[in-house]
Amino acid sequence: MVTRRNLVLMLASSVFGAPVMTFAQPRQATRRVGVLAAGSQVDTEKLFRGFLNGLKDLGYFEGKNIAFEARYADGSLNRLPALAAELVARKVDIIFAPTSPAVRAAREAAGTTPIVFAVVNDPVERGIVASIARPGANITGVMNSGAGIAVRRLQLLKEAFPATSRIAIVISRDPGATNEVVGQISEVQQAAAAAGMETMQIEIRSRKSFDDAAAVLSKWKAGAMSCLDSSVNWANRDVLTEFAAKMKIPAIYPSRDYVEAGGLMSYGADADWNYKRAATYVDKILKGANPAELAVEGPGKFELVISQKASIASGASLQPAFLKKADRVIL
Repeated sequence: MVTRRNLVLMLASSVFGAPVMTFAQPRQATRRVGVLAAGSQVDTEKLFRGFLNGLKDLGYFEGKNIAFEARYADGSLNRLPALAAELVARKVDIIFAPTSPAVRAAREAAGTTPIVFAVVNDPVERGIVASIARPGANITGVMNSGAGIAVRRLQLLKEAFPATSRIAIVISRDPGATNEVVGQISEVQQAAAAAGMETMQIEIRSRKSFDDAAAVLSKWKAGAMSCLDSSVNWANRDVLTEFAAKMKIPAIYPSRDYVEAGGLMSYGADADWNYKRAATYVDKILKGANPAELAVEGPGKFELVISQKASIASGASLQPAFLKKADRVIL
């Protein structure tokens, strides 16, 4: 039996405090939000903080006027379709599917149920929405990238390590989304060529691939690594940052999560901002707005994050002038 005290304790730890859950019995005016997460419960609790704060700012409180149904794929993307179907069967009013894999699964299962995303790259190129201005169908939300972000990461690498002439591009792809990183690869290759640098594509999906990848990069004499923004790369961030540390190759990543996992530095959208902004889409749709007519929004804030600890450990010495550019330095 869920007592009031138990419910308060549950909410204090996390609004999404169990793999499959329903919170307090919804009242007549309570709206039901389904949450479809590609990652684990722990990852979700961390990432969704901005989303929950955004909803609170808009007047939504669990047990009063909103209830959540959360489903976690724990990194097994093939589980997402079944989890999405569960949410639809629970008759949620809206599905919050923040990432590309979650959106695709929700789209197949949702019918006309509105879907909101928070960290999707190039939603038009991926066929998720018809256009940025008029998404069409029942899907809209916030993009995780803007034009030239992958190029900006390359520029930051070059600025931090001027002698670098060979960049390894890390390209783990999403199953069923072969075009997820195509645009990024093209951007980086063109920018590298213009700057007189060479690139090599490499895929690292597990620790078992370390030896082969290390041999290839050592023979090629890679000077740095640029990790592209993909769901699989993000899920493997511990593996990728561990590899870069073992190889003592300076690397730049798409988001702060990689740096917190041990990476050297990252440049990308502030995920907290994106998730909080996604809450405004949920609010508008619950109040009657048509998602097909709610323009997709780009990220409003980018951040350069640097780990001083990783810099020292890898021997990748960063100049004080470059460190001053950081929006956040992790000691």
